[in-house]
Amino acid sequence: MWGLHARRPAEEEPAVPDAIDLLKTRRSVKPREMSGPGPSPAELETILTIGARVPDHGKLAPWRFIIFEGDARQRAGEVIAKVFARKNPGAPAADVETERKRLTDAPLVIGIVSFTKPHPKVPVFEQELSAGASVMNIVTAAAALGYGACWLTGWFAFDRDVLDGLGLKPDEKLAGFVHIGKPTRPSEDRPRPVLSEIVTRF
Repeated sequence: MWGLHARRPAEEEPAVPDAIDLLKTRRSVKPREMSGPGPSPAELETILTIGARVPDHGKLAPWRFIIFEGDARQRAGEVIAKVFARKNPGAPAADVETERKRLTDAPLVIGIVSFTKPHPKVPVFEQELSAGASVMNIVTAAAALGYGACWLTGWFAFDRDVLDGLGLKPDEKLAGFVHIGKPTRPSEDRPRPVLSEIVTRF
């Protein structure tokens, strides 16, 4: 049995990319191009710990996380499908089934919940930006561990009935869902902004 300070054999050590290379090459992976296994419990704890380590003016922690794994993904899909069917009574059964499978492609989905608190020095916008930073840290941490990740929303991320069904409080919103899994194919990069078109000097 390995001791507390013993290292695993080199072949078992996960490859950790250089931080700059990771940030320069990270890209989103479509959930339909992901498979299992998802992150281990220890990896998930690392991802969430990094997700909570973001700029947070006033130390308000204006975000929290919901984990969808295993059957929870299907149960969340039932919530989405029922709301969709009720609001679209003429929708084909195939469309309802598509909504039911919204969170089932990736083995792990993390919902990042954003909420704001009245504060004399911290505007609501800053608190919402902190939640966005949390989402990005989660995406980057997953990529650093060798997983594909994708930050998505969709109609259901803004539908109050769905949010209620997922357990959000009336004053809470979803900053997004991060889908995480093993990429099943190499991902091609997309065109990125040209710096000369987005950078000016004051």
